[in-house]
Amino acid sequence: MRRSAIEHVESKFLRKDVAVFRTGDSVRVHWKVKEGEKERVQAFEGVVIRKKKGNNRSSFTVRKVSFGVGVERIFPLHSPRYERIEVLSRGNVNRNRLFYLRALKGKASRVDIQEENTGDKKAPKAAAKA
Repeated sequence: MRRSAIEHVESKFLRKDVAVFRTGDSVRVHWKVKEGEKERVQAFEGVVIRKKKGNNRSSFTVRKVSFGVGVERIFPLHSPRYERIEVLSRGNVNRNRLFYLRALKGKASRVDIQEENTGDKKAPKAAAKA
């Protein structure tokens, strides 16, 4: 009984407009920053190196290199503090956690980009001749 009550309360705070992305994708998170009385939107762009599951407690970690220094930031997935999440490119990775990127430098730290299906498939050669 107690667990279902907690789940009921937590379900009220789940976001409905969550973007679909995976580990290895390059994303741009538009985060709302409050400075004094004013509030503005600041973009944080990088590679998703971790996605932690858990209903409304789920989070994801984004890593970028800024002026030669690696910067990681953890964002709650269902937080009202971000405006939107843009998926810039899809990564082709075989792991769920990309912590090995921390030790790599330069071009070695890039993630391969996954080829996207555009839907315009060419006809097979045998069918084209017939």
